[in-house]
Amino acid sequence: MDLLETLTQTPGVPGRESRVRAVIAAHVKATAVLDELRTDALGSLIGVRHARPAAGHSEGRPTRVLVAAHMDAIGFLVSHISDAGFLRVHPVGSFDPRTLFARRVTVCGASGVDLPGVLNPVGRPIHTASAEELRRLPEIGEFFVDLSLPGDVVREKVELGDMIVLDSPFSVVGRSTVAPNLDDRVGCWALMRALEGLDRHNCEIHAVWTAQEELGSRGAQPVSFGIEADIGIVCDTIVCCEIPGIPEEQHITRPGNGLSLQIADSSSIADPVLVRRIEQIARDADIRCQRSLMLGGGQDGAMIQRSRGGVRTAVLSCPVKYMHTASEMAHRDDLAAYPDLLARILTEL
Repeated sequence: MDLLETLTQTPGVPGRESRVRAVIAAHVKATAVLDELRTDALGSLIGVRHARPAAGHSEGRPTRVLVAAHMDAIGFLVSHISDAGFLRVHPVGSFDPRTLFARRVTVCGASGVDLPGVLNPVGRPIHTASAEELRRLPEIGEFFVDLSLPGDVVREKVELGDMIVLDSPFSVVGRSTVAPNLDDRVGCWALMRALEGLDRHNCEIHAVWTAQEELGSRGAQPVSFGIEADIGIVCDTIVCCEIPGIPEEQHITRPGNGLSLQIADSSSIADPVLVRRIEQIARDADIRCQRSLMLGGGQDGAMIQRSRGGVRTAVLSCPVKYMHTASEMAHRDDLAAYPDLLARILTEL
């Protein structure tokens, strides 16, 4: 899991994915799994792996499969620097304010130096706050970062627009991996590992690590338009709500029950024929998977399936508890199955 740990610990918010992209590019070059590799104008990393038919050649154009995982994770940009050195934050991605109190963060400064800080909302501490103040939930715009540095020093090291990321370790808790940014460094990792597991395949694979998914799949849109895929496979994560206080019918997915095939969310509806094909591949390989539907949410599949004349698309996701927090949790059996199932899908398409 060293590669996944590296990915989760590498800063990269929407529009600031360069560090994550560098990790992925270095790895796929070292493993020589792709025949072409480039970066587009929005920062998505696009690789091509030509068909490798078992017979050594194929007639006609091979089926073109676009496989996408997004590099960006939720975070903040610096929106103001006070005279006292406190930073105000601009969110890039959606947050639940209840999870942000007294959070350690890292500010990736323009000077190239990463600065540790603490994120907190304005207001008095519990020792002096009134009961009414303690009941109130602050808005995201009320949060600030304390770097414990004088204002002039902060201004030398930090610029408006610098990214701020949640600082939390990669760890094992029971049967799960817990880390920030599992959404969607898990998908990035699974795609990298699946490519390493390939031998012969008839399809032409366009492996894409997209930018700015957390802001409405902005990176996936131009990528999808340019590739002209026949099939789209999205590698992402999905909410798992199997926790106290949530009714069973709202669990969405169950940890340890295998990868999720997202039938529908608020942004797209998967191709039913493709879903059944993937389920058959999973059954033949004795790999567990589960179906899921979600009223909210969205992912890059929305842009892929609507591109040009339309693309048959399926979404493969790892169930994750506590998504969009500093302590996202994924069952290790589900993680282990991810690259294996994806490699088998690509081999048989």
